[in-house]
Parts: sequence; C-alpha cells; structure tokens
Amino acid sequence: MIDHLGISVSDYERAKAFYAKALAPLDYGLIMEVTAEQTGHVASAGFGANGKPDLWFSAEGAMNRPVHIAILAKDRATVDAFYKAAMAAGGRDNGAPGIRPHYHPNYYGAFVLDPDGHNIEAVCHAPE
Repeated sequence: MIDHLGISVSDYERAKAFYAKALAPLDYGLIMEVTAEQTGHVASAGFGANGKPDLWFSAEGAMNRPVHIAILAKDRATVDAFYKAAMAAGGRDNGAPGIRPHYHPNYYGAFVLDPDGHNIEAVCHAPE
C-alpha cells in the first residue's frame, strides 16, 4: 500500500492555490508545509484528509513527463464537484465526469490537467 506520493511543480504558490480549490470537494486540504530549510532542499506542501498528508508537491520545477493521480470520491456528485472546482481553479479538461465502462461498469471518473499538465482524477466505484 502506498503511504504518500510526491510530485514536482514549476510554480509552488500557483500549485498550492490550485490544489486547495480543486481538492476541496474531495475533503482534501493542505495539512502541512515544510520549508526549504527543514528539508535541506525545497519547500513542500502536503495535502490529504483526516490530518494525514498523502499527496505532496515540491518546488523542484516542472517534471519532464506528467503523472496521473486518482483520488477516491465518496459518490458521483463529489466527482462532479471536483471537476467543477478544478476547472474553476484553472485546470484544463482531460475528461468530463462520466462512466468509463472500459474499466468496469461503475467506474465514474473525471480528469483535469493541473497547471503543470499532471492528470488529476476523482473516481467513484460505487453504483449510482
């Protein structure tokens, strides 16, 4: 099982603002930040739920290739809310909310590209 995931971003403050808005419908928020002095390298922000940061990004600069991150949503309405919030926060559409039957009959997801082109997904596996 994965404990946490970290990615690099080209603009730390822009990414922090995007993720704060885009992940709010998923009950994800900024849990903690560590400074460059604390890490000995660069500042990092940890987002998560229930006090546990599990999605980290750092000010190391843009990555050569984007990553795909899927966050579990409690229901389909939450997937829809994520998509709307992420688009309003400056994300780019990479797949509107809907059923993806090629994964399984109840796979309901939405995909948005963050400011660095990372593919951020909210997904619900429950039946309607």
